[in-house]
Amino acid sequence: MRTVDRARPLPGLGRTALLLPGGGSDEVFIEVAFRAPLEAFGLRLVAPRPCPGTGVVAGYLAALDAEMDTAAEMDTAADAEKNTPLVIGGVSLGAQVAVRWAAHRARHGLAGPAGLLLALPAWTGPAGQAPAALAAAATSARLRRQGLPITLAHARARTPGWLGDELARAWARHGDSLADALETASTAPGPTEQELATVSVPVGLVGLRDDPIHPLAVAQRWRALLPHAELVTTTLAAIGRDRAVLGRAATLAWLRAAHGPAVRCAYPHGTVTGGTPGGAGRRGRAVSRTCGDDLDGRHWPANPESPPSR
Repeated sequence: MRTVDRARPLPGLGRTALLLPGGGSDEVFIEVAFRAPLEAFGLRLVAPRPCPGTGVVAGYLAALDAEMDTAAEMDTAADAEKNTPLVIGGVSLGAQVAVRWAAHRARHGLAGPAGLLLALPAWTGPAGQAPAALAAAATSARLRRQGLPITLAHARARTPGWLGDELARAWARHGDSLADALETASTAPGPTEQELATVSVPVGLVGLRDDPIHPLAVAQRWRALLPHAELVTTTLAAIGRDRAVLGRAATLAWLRAAHGPAVRCAYPHGTVTGGTPGGAGRRGRAVSRTCGDDLDGRHWPANPESPPSR
């Protein structure tokens, strides 16, 4: 088993992570879910706010292009560890846009990211009858017919309480552009099998075992098609208790894709920064443990999402 040292940026795994929100979501959720897990490994998070309405996908592509240009400038003065500057990814729609962008650059021989973090993939290829596409289209239509308050009440009745709260916050920020944004998301193509096969960098995938809108089978299919990917699963319930479960699962999957599936979890509580099971970290008791592929919040040794009480 390998315990990853979190004290400094990891060679070859990037210095900046640009992560894109899902359809109807926003950068606030990305910040809460991903900032701390990524900063623990020396990565700076960039989370762009979605462009309004029908511009959501184009805005994401523009953000990726701009950050890649910045990364290329940084690469000319790379440090001694030769870190490739940029990691990309996203949640749901954001994951689809990110992986298709990476595949496009690979096909055209352009510089690409050091890796990808892809959470809750929703479909492969055309949206078709994918549950997330149907849900986004139905919500868009209801917004146009009945307005935000009724649509939100309908959504709350069918989702866990914490998710209803997230939707209420994010949807209010989208305002009148929400219906267009959801309609755009519902028709955005996912990556084809050929596109996924061209992405050769390490990819960390997160799938949920209890989310019918983002079937676990989609994440499993992506893992099978991507040349260097690992999948970690969790649940909506675990994310409801701690949003950063999503970010920790994605980071763990990505580290396993880059360094091998034997990578240990390395998410401490308190001020611990490293160490081995039962040993001492640099500034306190080590809590690194061997993790399985499922992160469900039940117990610490198999789950970095739920550290023991102090």
